[in-house]
Amino acid sequence: MITGCLQQKNNTYYAVLYVKVDGKRKTKWIPTGLPVAGTSQRKAQKAFDQIRLEYEQAQEEKERQEAEEKARELIEGKRNPQADVPFMDYLQKWLLQAKPTISKTTFKGYRTMLDGRVNRYFTKLDVTVGEVTPQHLQDFYQTIFDEGNTPNTVIHYHAVLRKALQNAVKKDILDSNPADKVDRPKKNVYQAQFYSAEEIMTLFDAVSDDSLEICVKLAAYYGLRRSEVLGLKWDAINLEQKTISIRHKVIEDEVDGKFVAVGEDVLKTKSSFRTLPLLPSVEKLLLAEKEKQEMYRRLFKCSYCREYLDYICLDQTGKLMRPNYVTEHFSWLLEKFGLKKIRFHGLRHSCASLLLANGISMKQIQIWLGHSTFSTTADIYSHLDFHAQIESGLVMDGMFERNQVAEPTGLETSE
Repeated sequence: MITGCLQQKNNTYYAVLYVKVDGKRKTKWIPTGLPVAGTSQRKAQKAFDQIRLEYEQAQEEKERQEAEEKARELIEGKRNPQADVPFMDYLQKWLLQAKPTISKTTFKGYRTMLDGRVNRYFTKLDVTVGEVTPQHLQDFYQTIFDEGNTPNTVIHYHAVLRKALQNAVKKDILDSNPADKVDRPKKNVYQAQFYSAEEIMTLFDAVSDDSLEICVKLAAYYGLRRSEVLGLKWDAINLEQKTISIRHKVIEDEVDGKFVAVGEDVLKTKSSFRTLPLLPSVEKLLLAEKEKQEMYRRLFKCSYCREYLDYICLDQTGKLMRPNYVTEHFSWLLEKFGLKKIRFHGLRHSCASLLLANGISMKQIQIWLGHSTFSTTADIYSHLDFHAQIESGLVMDGMFERNQVAEPTGLETSE
């Protein structure tokens, strides 16, 4: 608090304030504007008090502004220059840096997302990575919902953006991750589409002698993913031990502006690497496919591609089938023969549902499909486990029953 007193000078009242400047006490004379003659002491004192209060408030405001300026300078001095990089530029750079640490399929998916919706929204918004707020992200997610997409779609975008922004926190570009302050949508329940045993048999008849026959049947028998089917090689088949090993996949990648099939020894999870029994019907199918490929090699001669001789699923010219071709041709086959529409991945669901219907445990199905956790299998297929529901029903049905004791009917006669 500033102290002082009222003084007279040149027949005028002055407010004399004792203030500190650079740690030293100094006297500051401020005229009240009131003449000594004709001004009561009370009025002069009131003027002094007002001057002292206003000066004190002015000093406090000045000190506050100086403190804010120093804090701002400190923050600016610590601020990472990369925080001023446009958000989309940062995301593209992050994706390229992350490329060696993720699979080709994941990289392709991230790139599609960033180049599409994310780019359209945030380029128009024109914000730097340091300016992105939770509200920006929430508004972006709302645009995805407005386009009629499911919560799962929003969750995918949220996961990518959160991962990219977390990297900015790790590199000291941001102090905190704005994505952590956004409410993550609840995952919607996916109802898988699948075929019954009778529908599978009808499908097998439809694809007979089609280029996709081997792919469809392998996917149905083993519940393989599309990439796993296309990635099967002849050396994965052990005719002596009667096993088939899942350890390779084929994906679609852009090479020199063209989309081509590319093989890689990286599966979705560690559990995806698995060895299954070679079923007699599948062995017969594979031997027939082997003869068919040898026939095509003789037929096409020099025109036959010999780069992929170790793969099982090839077209007539010996080339790897593109994953997108499998999807498109499968859909075309279903329409051609008037079959129920399901995705190619629906063959995997069909396999699981048929195993469940025949009393195979959920744990065994997890291993057969190559799911990383039991919960993954249970989340997808528990509603189909009717055997477990029957068992539960039988237990509940008998749980509350009392032993029935025969009561006298009143018709007995004594001897």
